[in-house]
Amino acid sequence: MEAYRKYFQVMKEIIDKIENTQKDNIMKAAEILADTTEKGGIIYGFGTGHSHLVADDAFWRAATPANYCALLEPSASGNQEITKSYLVENTYGIGTMVVDYHRITPNDCMIIISNSGNNIAPVDAALRAKEKGIPVIAITAVDYSYYLKCKHKDGVKLKDIADVVLDNCSLIGDAAVEIEGFPMKVGSTSTIPNIFLQNAILTQMVEILVKRGFEPDVYYNGHLAFMDENCADHNDKLVDKYFYRIRNL
Repeated sequence: MEAYRKYFQVMKEIIDKIENTQKDNIMKAAEILADTTEKGGIIYGFGTGHSHLVADDAFWRAATPANYCALLEPSASGNQEITKSYLVENTYGIGTMVVDYHRITPNDCMIIISNSGNNIAPVDAALRAKEKGIPVIAITAVDYSYYLKCKHKDGVKLKDIADVVLDNCSLIGDAAVEIEGFPMKVGSTSTIPNIFLQNAILTQMVEILVKRGFEPDVYYNGHLAFMDENCADHNDKLVDKYFYRIRNL
């Protein structure tokens, strides 16, 4: 079997495992998001290194809630000087600073993404959020987290702190495919299920709110807005509504 087909097979197995094991946690997380949205709060997504891609994916884009804010801390995202960002995401105080700087409150909630659940900044962010009474949803690889030696001085990982833990079922080592004659596996396994899980809980949130009789704010696709002035007007009103509440808008 070709390597790409092996990769497809592994990723399908991971997604199937998520569907079969994470239903209860998905529903619990979606209820937190729905409660936050109904009372006018902001959903903050935070991840360092490659995990920031998950937060970025749901921010100001088609079919996603307008009250979602990606906390894209430049020094820890890896968009620039990526090897330095590894040092930053393992520096104490960064995660605490992010929560405090953005004035996140108990009316809001946080989705914190970390495949290992073991780097200092996301763990610090979760600890600070819990201190302030902010609900925390973790997206992490639970088996991988158990496997790893704990980095944080408090002896905790992200899975130990969050109100709800969504297991991305990613493989230990974050690699999918063995290739004969090559000494290591290739094909990362974490980003796809991380984004899959986040979209799942955001989608479920919308259904919960509609059943409650509450209409959530969701963006139309930008190309639809280009062709349809009603869609454009809808999106423009949402940007105006959140412009002074979401710093990155």
